[in-house]
Amino acid sequence: MKFPYSMLQDFVQTKLTAAEAGDLLTMAGFELEGIEEVNGEPVLDIKVMSNRGDGLSVFGLAREVLAKDQDAEPTDLYRAASDRFTHSASNPNTQHPIPTPSVSIETPACTRYACRIYVDIKNGASPAWIQERLMKAGQRPISLLVDLTNYVMLELGQPLHAFDFDKLKGGCIVVRQAKQGEKITTLDGVERELTPNMMMICDAERPVAVAGVMGGADTEVSAAATRVLLESAHFVSTSVRATRRALGLNTEASYRFERSVDPEGVVAAIHRFTQLLGEVEGGEIVDVYPSPPKPKHIKLRSARATLLLGMPIQPDEAKRHLSHLGFELKDEAQGQFQVTPPSWRPDIDREEDLIEEIGRVHGYERIPEALPHGSTTLGGAQGYEAWKDQVRETVLRLAFTQTISHTLRDKSPLDNPRFAPIGPRGINDPEMMWLRSSTLASLADAARRNGGRDLHLFEMGQVFGKEKGRIVERTSLGMLSQGALQGAWWNDKHAAAASFFTLKGALEQLAQITLTGIEFRAPSNTDSRLHPTRQAEILAPSGTIGVIGQIDPDTAEKAGLPEDTILAEIDIQGAYGSARQDIHVRQISRNPAVRRDIAFLIDKSVPFEKVSRTVAEASRDLLERHWLFDIYEGKGVPEGKHSLAIALQLRKVGVNLTDEEANQAREKVVQALATLGATPR
Repeated sequence: MKFPYSMLQDFVQTKLTAAEAGDLLTMAGFELEGIEEVNGEPVLDIKVMSNRGDGLSVFGLAREVLAKDQDAEPTDLYRAASDRFTHSASNPNTQHPIPTPSVSIETPACTRYACRIYVDIKNGASPAWIQERLMKAGQRPISLLVDLTNYVMLELGQPLHAFDFDKLKGGCIVVRQAKQGEKITTLDGVERELTPNMMMICDAERPVAVAGVMGGADTEVSAAATRVLLESAHFVSTSVRATRRALGLNTEASYRFERSVDPEGVVAAIHRFTQLLGEVEGGEIVDVYPSPPKPKHIKLRSARATLLLGMPIQPDEAKRHLSHLGFELKDEAQGQFQVTPPSWRPDIDREEDLIEEIGRVHGYERIPEALPHGSTTLGGAQGYEAWKDQVRETVLRLAFTQTISHTLRDKSPLDNPRFAPIGPRGINDPEMMWLRSSTLASLADAARRNGGRDLHLFEMGQVFGKEKGRIVERTSLGMLSQGALQGAWWNDKHAAAASFFTLKGALEQLAQITLTGIEFRAPSNTDSRLHPTRQAEILAPSGTIGVIGQIDPDTAEKAGLPEDTILAEIDIQGAYGSARQDIHVRQISRNPAVRRDIAFLIDKSVPFEKVSRTVAEASRDLLERHWLFDIYEGKGVPEGKHSLAIALQLRKVGVNLTDEEANQAREKVVQALATLGATPR
């Protein structure tokens, strides 16, 4: 924001030069970008942060100078501005009838709207001193009324707009959202199409201004205007920003509204405008303020300020600094206050914000130099993020290649059937209209681009959808396996191919390394993307966390994948909820292992998952590992049964395992398997 230094001196008496004032504001958080000499006077260019709309006025910057410069004194103009110009406000004229406009607010994006009508206006040139100051601030003088609105905005930060009252149909103001198909020609002469998400200032029939951005040409105040309606309002910053971006308009008013103006300064700006306008008849101020914001009360501890700032802050110092910035403080206990932020500081939400205000006024340069002290925290990812990294690294070690793809895409036959699709508004590209509901769709794209054979891919990323009327976002691990598991070589030209069981084995290894207990079972509700008889649910203690299976032939044709493609998808958050956080370790035995084999007949309907779990639980103390090494069906085996052969590797810590102990362990396993209907062979 540019302004001549004399305007700052109107509000504050200080011995500081323009350069010194710029340095002071820089240390207060308002960076001085430069000082330019214009017609013999220094003009300051101050950079204001996006959350400090109060700094986009000379009055607001004067407040900062008074807070940091102990020798500075406020002027009468500063006191009048602090008093909202109530003592200098002119009374409404009662000698001649002046119409009172009706104001209606029909949108929550407008929180306050005030206006006043002036009659017998002579809209000529503004005073030379106002024109000179506006030009130094980089603005072009236009006419008395326009120049005064710009000057008050520069002084107080509150944008104003003047309408020719005789051009307002119905003599009323309606603040509402635009209707579909409405248009407006703005002051720059451009006709603009409006959409319902844009807030408009309207009369009884049509839009007459883009709220917070620019007025309309139809109600522009010309030299012939005699009755003028002056608008001063407060609009929600996000609404103004969205409208300004959609229309491609950038104005001084929108710049301030986007950074939030003071809702309590709306009427004060009208008073200041009236004061500068002089002896002109005016009507009553119409002020519609349906829901004034409730003041926030924040607890402040001076001891906490001392701790965070690293320098001693006395209670009286904290109270003085905040009082100069317009905060109200109420003593609660020794060194503790209840603080109420002023209406022009909506960015203050918590105690740390108050401490930051104290620090910048007290002076960051006064923080003493000291070496760091205290304990050093462990760097790197922790908790869930570290566990996700472990999952990713484990899948890489299992010989899968990671892919990374965009979450926006077109619909796919591999979309999650449980999710209704959702997508962002305003995207016209059909290939990016939807947020993906499954990582399998992205993996299918990657497989097609890379030839579609002998590929083993995975992706961990976000998926989105609507489930039971609620929008959900989850982290998903998708895996795709097809073709040879490794390349053929001279001694083995027939490499093993990917199958349901190879991918299931990879998931079991993943679960073992990441301490996640999982099981596989026939699905209660089949997944339409997978072969109806070659799929399984992945279970964890927390419930179903995923699915695995061979792709359905129809889905494979639509997705452009081979029919032998194996897919798996896991909800990572659900898997983490089932992961054991405690790690159990045991001593490595130096003693030799003993092997015992078991062969038995069992019904084919009994899942091997259940058999394996029964074996592990039967001889937990001595059993080191077990594996299936033979399956037999044929002569001597009854219909509906098969013969399984399982090897048991047993070991003791510290002593050798005797034959008798090994046989006893084997017998426990045989007895446990009998509960499943197994009979030894």
